[in-house]
Amino acid sequence: MTYQKEDDNKVIQKTREVLKELPSFCRELFLSLGSTTTPKTRLGYAYDLKLFFGFLVQEKPEFEGRSIKSLTLKDIAGLKVVDINEYLDYLSYYIKEDEDGGYAEVSNAENGKSRKLAAVRKLYNYFCKTEKLETNPAELADTPKIRQKEIIRLEPDEVARLLDSVESGLELTKGQQRFHALTKARDLAIITTLLGTGMRVSELVGIDLNDIDFGANSVVITRKGHKRMSVYFGAEVEKALKDYISLRNEMTPLEGHENALFLSLQNKRIGVRSVEKMVKKYAVNVTPQKKISPHKLRSTYGTELYKETGDIYLVADVLGHNNINTTQKHYAQQQDSNRRKAARVVKLRED
Repeated sequence: MTYQKEDDNKVIQKTREVLKELPSFCRELFLSLGSTTTPKTRLGYAYDLKLFFGFLVQEKPEFEGRSIKSLTLKDIAGLKVVDINEYLDYLSYYIKEDEDGGYAEVSNAENGKSRKLAAVRKLYNYFCKTEKLETNPAELADTPKIRQKEIIRLEPDEVARLLDSVESGLELTKGQQRFHALTKARDLAIITTLLGTGMRVSELVGIDLNDIDFGANSVVITRKGHKRMSVYFGAEVEKALKDYISLRNEMTPLEGHENALFLSLQNKRIGVRSVEKMVKKYAVNVTPQKKISPHKLRSTYGTELYKETGDIYLVADVLGHNNINTTQKHYAQQQDSNRRKAARVVKLRED
């Protein structure tokens, strides 16, 4: 069983657990989503609908004393657009119980509100389509306006400093330096691969040893929707991978992790969260003003690839974007760079 399949199975099981807490009519909705969405998307919908139903029973007087499980389609049919707008306002700030029995404050910006509204719309759209609901107040609610943020990425000199930091470990704390000798080759291979291919961190952690072909300088990765495709890399990535694999071949992985390329200190396949923490550990000293994550390394690659080729469709293909509009973000970033260059080129007076 592949890493991706194992991960999907865990997500499917978690979704089933959340579904047990939702109204019974939700099961029909999620059965309809099985062939059109990924397991992680369905889990996201489940969590977002649980939050919506929780809002109804906790904040709406007409549902006082009710449980989430007791809600019916008739209850949902009685909601108006004002109720949906109240929910969006509620999302701005609320308090929820955490896993330890304590309480945590939560706030959502426009992105979070828009995503949670999408789950409610998905619910209404399905039951209107199956003629079990007649009106769709979620469609009448205004979608929160999402402000386009500037893409955070590394400049070429910052990329060089980041890689130097991984190699030297000089800017790490004393505690971090104790493990640096054990993880340096792995960390350098991971960060170099992310910067040199633009792959997603979820794709990177799923790589097996036999996915790499040094003859073609390519690696087979599993993209969204379980699509397998080859990604090609250059000499810098090749060297970093070969240096790490020479050490990796001397390790004894735990049972079930024998094929994993990147291992943790526990000799298990490294996880997404561990890679995120590792990237942050090195980047915070190099660019403290920027919050660098594996996704920001992907943005760095996408922007530089467009800068070098000018081919937006090539960038979309290499990054695995299904929608060219996603790739346009890199184009817009490059356009801003060109505008900065124009400001330096035009001189009003001769020196």
